[in-house]
Amino acid sequence: QVQLVESGGGLVQAGGSLRLSCAASGRSFSTYAMGWFRQAPGKEREFAAISWKDGSTTYAQSVKGRFTISRDNAKNTVYLQMNSLKPEDTAVYYCAAGRLVTTRVDAYDYWGQGTQVTVSS
Repeated sequence: QVQLVESGGGLVQAGGSLRLSCAASGRSFSTYAMGWFRQAPGKEREFAAISWKDGSTTYAQSVKGRFTISRDNAKNTVYLQMNSLKPEDTAVYYCAAGRLVTTRVDAYDYWGQGTQVTVSS
């Protein structure tokens, strides 16, 4: 029902900022939780931020205070503003959509292709 395409990744210096976008197509965008997940080399994929369908948000402790997730249901788009980036933020970032109230990776139904974020020290 949902197709997702991420954009906005790139190479930045520590302390810098990036803004990721995820454009969605398909039915019922507003009924999904929209999340940003990331996967570093050799690591499990993990959640970074979730935007629930009621507009509330949940952040991983590792990014809280630095990242902001937002969504525009009229534009079928979700964003991740990343500030004060650290080398440990380096990962492939994925946009995902799901129907359950959870941060579990395996509960999300639709995934984008991912966009690389690299933070240099």
